Amino acid sequence: MTRRLEVWPEPFPRMVGDQLRSEAARRFRQNVLPDTLDGWTPEALRERIWEKLGVCHHETLNLDVHTTGEIQMDGYVVKNISYQSRPGFRVTGNLYVPDGKGPFPGVLNMHGHWPQGRLAERVQERGHVLAKSGYVCLCVDAFGSGERSTVHGDFEYHGANIGFALFNLGETLMGAQIVDNMRGVDLLCSLDRVDPERIGATGASGGGNQTMWLCALDERVKAAVPVVSVGSFESYVMNTNCVCEVLPDGLTFTEESGVLALAAPRALKICNALGDSSPTFLPSEMLRSFKEARKVFQAHGADDKFSYQVFNRAHGYWPEMREAMLGWFDLWLKGEGRGAPRAEPSFETLPEERLMCFEKGRRPKALRSIAEYCQEVGIRIKSESLSQDKLDPDVKKAELRELLRSDGRRGLSEVCVHGSVDWGGRSWEKVSLATDDGRLYPLLCSAPLGRSSRYVLLLDDAGKAGALKHADLAKGDGLIVPDLSCAGELAEEDKDKTHPHHDVARAMLWLGRRFLGEWVKDIRLFADFAKRRGAKELAVAATGEASLAALFAAAVDGGFADVELAGLPLSYVFEDKPSALSCGTHLPGILKWGDVALAVALVDVPVKLLAPRKFGGGEYTASGLAAFRAEAAVYAKKLGCESSLSTVEP
Repeated sequence: MTRRLEVWPEPFPRMVGDQLRSEAARRFRQNVLPDTLDGWTPEALRERIWEKLGVCHHETLNLDVHTTGEIQMDGYVVKNISYQSRPGFRVTGNLYVPDGKGPFPGVLNMHGHWPQGRLAERVQERGHVLAKSGYVCLCVDAFGSGERSTVHGDFEYHGANIGFALFNLGETLMGAQIVDNMRGVDLLCSLDRVDPERIGATGASGGGNQTMWLCALDERVKAAVPVVSVGSFESYVMNTNCVCEVLPDGLTFTEESGVLALAAPRALKICNALGDSSPTFLPSEMLRSFKEARKVFQAHGADDKFSYQVFNRAHGYWPEMREAMLGWFDLWLKGEGRGAPRAEPSFETLPEERLMCFEKGRRPKALRSIAEYCQEVGIRIKSESLSQDKLDPDVKKAELRELLRSDGRRGLSEVCVHGSVDWGGRSWEKVSLATDDGRLYPLLCSAPLGRSSRYVLLLDDAGKAGALKHADLAKGDGLIVPDLSCAGELAEEDKDKTHPHHDVARAMLWLGRRFLGEWVKDIRLFADFAKRRGAKELAVAATGEASLAALFAAAVDGGFADVELAGLPLSYVFEDKPSALSCGTHLPGILKWGDVALAVALVDVPVKLLAPRKFGGGEYTASGLAAFRAEAAVYAKKLGCESSLSTVEP
């Protein structure tokens, strides 16, 4: 779009991000911890966390441990194993077992964001060191990493759209990791050569994050060392972070200090790095959380069990950190020494392929990737939704509003006109909409060409530039062409260029908001403006990801004369590859509610679909479009109404 069609002299890329940062700062101050145990309710906090994780620990399920290989090392053996975490759901790992009868303390070792997972040299180092130091160590692959990637043997990052897809099921990647790790503790406790009363946990970066959450939720962990992973949840907002470190709505009821405090009165040592490149894990942020959590440890009389150490290093689990970990575990798991660092023994790492449980490309079906799991569970959930006898439209609309977190309106406090410009045979006003919640939206407005009082709201996820390509749809009608939040002149400066809206969508989840829900609120605002401009009738035409928001707005609010959606994704069920859309399109719990076809059926005016697309990219076949039309008709019948789907064009 040329400069002459932009409303402002310069864009406003930090509007939404700055609001989220400010909200997170307020939440940090609201989520303070008590000075005494009288005001501390750990079980209530754990219950709230489990509710948001969307998964549960199957502690009585048979572990069904399979050993596929053993490697004898100097003083210990390394076993390639897999075990059952959830019904029909397996985890790959390596078990490092010292020679001798034991029983030894057991340690769960969790990896960070290296695609090779537990196989990476920097991860297996800790297994070798711990085994040579008299600990049984279990290293596991996080869901989507190592041997649990989409294609076995092709290592990948498990975050962004891959990890976000679990939200659509009502689950979380964090929850999957916690359950897998708790089952790892079950496995350690089941071994004859492990003392179940002496269990430790450690990991770096994302693995350190897993360490913190495992220690918080599993009281069998008696000592833990999270490395280069502790900061504050406030610092997560709009900084670098993985979706596996997101607890939906987390900041609405706790801070990282609350999670750390759940470890009390057990032993917890935090290790951070002065040279960490991520502002999320800077020692200054860690100290804010440490100071708060320490109040609970002190109230328990366990101040000696809560410690931190800052190393003059970059992000990583360096030898001096491993030595600090050994000293901490010796004290609290063996009763030896005073917790000071202990020199690590010499060790030899192994080639990655020797530690794999299965030959490349030959893993069993039960060892599912995130994609396979999301597709399987998504199909099952969707089938259950379609099998219901009757649906109440008012109930389904209320449920969708709750999923979107879209209740309430952005009050229109001021309308500013910044002049006009002629373009495309029309005269356009340049307008700013100021809202009572401190936001500012740019839009272009063109009055009807004749006596019509009908307006069309044109929306595109790229902003006005994308929407104006379809200005001819309006013919003689009036046109309102705005920028949605984080689009056009409001586009966020994403750190991750390959996954748009990653940071802002993740930040909104922490704060109890939903990206698509914010767009639905935006659409309400633009509809209010249209009424001010004298629109007696308002239609909406949306393209790309904005089509989802327009559909949901039409489903829960109504008020449109007709709805035209181009490029609408037709289902949230995972396809054969990660979403080609942005991270903002994912909506926690949507498949348990229904799916896109149900939203179409809830719209009470004609809906026209043009060139629908798959979430993973690509076009639908004629049979796929026919199946969607049939699905929408089934939902309409269950809602007790006629299908609103008037046209589906490839």
